Amino acid sequence: MGEFDNKEREEVFSKKVRAGKRTYFFDVKATRSGDYYLTLTESKKRLEDGVFVKHKIFLYKEDFEKFAEGLNETVDYIKSHQEVVEKRYEYSENHEGAGTRVQNDDFSF
Repeated sequence: MGEFDNKEREEVFSKKVRAGKRTYFFDVKATRSGDYYLTLTESKKRLEDGVFVKHKIFLYKEDFEKFAEGLNETVDYIKSHQEVVEKRYEYSENHEGAGTRVQNDDFSF
């Protein structure tokens, strides 16, 4: 195994989304053979010790359509059964978001 195998894959593209107390990272990376895949990371700072806790999902291109269908169906279900107030957050030092309502989010890939 080469040295590259022990390292995190290089990011091809990255999008950071701050949403209140959480930050989401959408990172496109490449396999050794050059195929792209997506990592979704949620990062949240624990109040008790200030440590950032991260949760990561790897999503491969052959699963994009099924994942998008499942996500869209689930979001549509929630929106049709409960009022959802969608906000755009602005980052502040005290981690409180000042938001405005956002409509027509597009979760398609």
